[in-house]
Amino acid sequence: MNRILLVDDDLGLSELLTQLLELEGFELNQAYDGQQGLDMARQSQYDLILLDVMLPKLNGFEVLKELRKDTSTPVLMLTARGDEIDRVVGLEIGADDYLPKPFNDRELIARIKAILRRSQGSNDNHTQQDNISFGDLVLDKNRQEVFCNEIPINLTGTEFSLLYQLVSNAGELMTKEILSELVLGKKLMPFDRSIDMHLSNVRKKIPERSDGRPRVKTLRGKGYIWIT
Repeated sequence: MNRILLVDDDLGLSELLTQLLELEGFELNQAYDGQQGLDMARQSQYDLILLDVMLPKLNGFEVLKELRKDTSTPVLMLTARGDEIDRVVGLEIGADDYLPKPFNDRELIARIKAILRRSQGSNDNHTQQDNISFGDLVLDKNRQEVFCNEIPINLTGTEFSLLYQLVSNAGELMTKEILSELVLGKKLMPFDRSIDMHLSNVRKKIPERSDGRPRVKTLRGKGYIWIT
């Protein structure tokens, strides 16, 4: 049974989400402020954290920054509808995905399941190999681990999935539409920069090649190519 930590100060919403997620077979724990959520996340192991942005004591961004110092536990940010700044900031800090309030129950469940599939290494495409060695990079799909020159790189589940798709299709154009479906489990919507932000995080974490060549080529308006 997957364990989820819900961090939200809206007591009514928390109660509704508890009922919904328990009916879906999840074990749910609740925190009602940022500090309590951070403490609970550090004291126990969770498969996913649902994190509201507007929280007392510590806001959602502050909690996420602290979490990313020592854990790659998947985080789904709950943001105010239409607040694009919140979404971009959350993704930059290391959120796996975001969902604006108010949201549809089915959409929430679909996002949760998609994130859990990524973080737990599940993939319906069994034609791809589980382990990839590409130059100075080694990707272990089952363990969700990445090594560069034998040094471990700490990626979130979403970042790993994005890197895996690009490297396993090296030399081929991967459009944002395809990557959104494969990595985020959703269709690409207009003005959605989630893939861009996740790739930006991957680029920051993986050192440059020794010969100075870029690892990824961006084709503006189209997508990305992992350079062979």
